[in-house]
Amino acid sequence: MNSNLKTAIEASLKAGEVIMQVYDTAFNVELKDDKSPLTEADKKANDVINSFLIPTEIPIISEENKQTDYDVRRTWETCWIVDPVDGTKEFIKRNGEFTVNIALVTNGKPVLGVIYVPAVKTLYYGDVINNKGFKVELKDHNTSIEYVLEHAEALQPKDSNSNPVQVVGSRSHMSQDTLDFVETLKANGSDVEIVSKGSSLKFCLVAEGNADVYPRFAPTMEWDTAAGQAICNAVGVEVISKETDQALLYNKENLLNPYFLVNP
Repeated sequence: MNSNLKTAIEASLKAGEVIMQVYDTAFNVELKDDKSPLTEADKKANDVINSFLIPTEIPIISEENKQTDYDVRRTWETCWIVDPVDGTKEFIKRNGEFTVNIALVTNGKPVLGVIYVPAVKTLYYGDVINNKGFKVELKDHNTSIEYVLEHAEALQPKDSNSNPVQVVGSRSHMSQDTLDFVETLKANGSDVEIVSKGSSLKFCLVAEGNADVYPRFAPTMEWDTAAGQAICNAVGVEVISKETDQALLYNKENLLNPYFLVNP
């Protein structure tokens, strides 16, 4: 296994452990400047992930780190992109649908990604260069890489759209543009089933063949999508910008993503 992928997996599992320690307490919720919620879990998980990634000497873009000026970032050929707790709203609701997202990006494109779902101890990871993506059900956060490799099952997206077409929607936000997308599918003769999930799990549903398409016509940041895009790309699923009709790019001057569509 690629050493950076191994590091990202180890970091995600350890972060998942500290997240669940907070999850089981009466945690406080703060509001950041942009009014998004923040908990002790975000901060602790970020510290843990940094402790694994800093020794790689690859620069880090994390939602919970102070962002480096673009004049510096633009010189980075490779960087980590991290969301310590993706789906903080789901974490606060205690519905289990939150994830740890860690991706490695080279020249603006994700080359590997890890998504860990600590509430159910499920790990997804993808290696884009080798076109391989996997899912592993774990028994414990303190799991060895050897166990991960031994129990990993290959992700297999759908070959073609099914009927009904399974469209991934968000638990927290379903935009009018998304509703319009669904109506267009229906107008073209498809029955539609909405599959709701929080956080980056929406990417995983498409990558593992449990949904056909994920339209995201609402704001996201690079750390929300980089790991999911890596896992999808590793198994042949595209993540396409609605602005450019090209793959989403990373380490941009503005870390906000355009709207996008995920499908095989």
